[in-house]
Amino acid sequence: MSNRQLNKQQAFNEEILPHLESLYNFALRLTTDPSDSEDLVQDTIVKAFRFFESYEKGTNAKAWLFRILKNSFINNYRRNLKKPQEVDYEEVAAFYENVRAERTETTDLEHLIFRDKMDDQFSKALSKLPEDFRTVVLLCDVDGFTYEEISNMLDVPIGTIRSRLHRGRNLLKTELYEHAKKHGYTDD
Repeated sequence: MSNRQLNKQQAFNEEILPHLESLYNFALRLTTDPSDSEDLVQDTIVKAFRFFESYEKGTNAKAWLFRILKNSFINNYRRNLKKPQEVDYEEVAAFYENVRAERTETTDLEHLIFRDKMDDQFSKALSKLPEDFRTVVLLCDVDGFTYEEISNMLDVPIGTIRSRLHRGRNLLKTELYEHAKKHGYTDD
């Protein structure tokens, strides 16, 4: 490995690798699948390394990475829309056999039902939001990016970011309020 390549690798490690956990968390919220999230993060890291020369050292590496990740997610989503649905019947049969053979004890079932109930409800409510609103809510409220950073990442004016955030929060609030009302968490 040449000296130039070693310097690139070292600079990449210093600037980019500290953001892996945030990248994974954002990818998990977008894909809702751990395996797909890992693939998306890996794809993002490969692209970031390949185009690391275009990154300006000292700028916001996290925002740069999130933009790459978001663009990869959108490209993958569009590509998958064009593919026909595939089913592996052997996998389905094996899954059915495993599920049929399992025994579940009441205490385990009770734990599974009530564990992280609110987190699950929040995730469900978040997943019901249209993608534009969900992305802005995640980036601002969960990952803590500023409006300007989100605007740069998504290549959208700040006014649009504010509008999407306001609307996304209201949609989320409505969705969660219905859940709270249904389960007696409100006085209504």
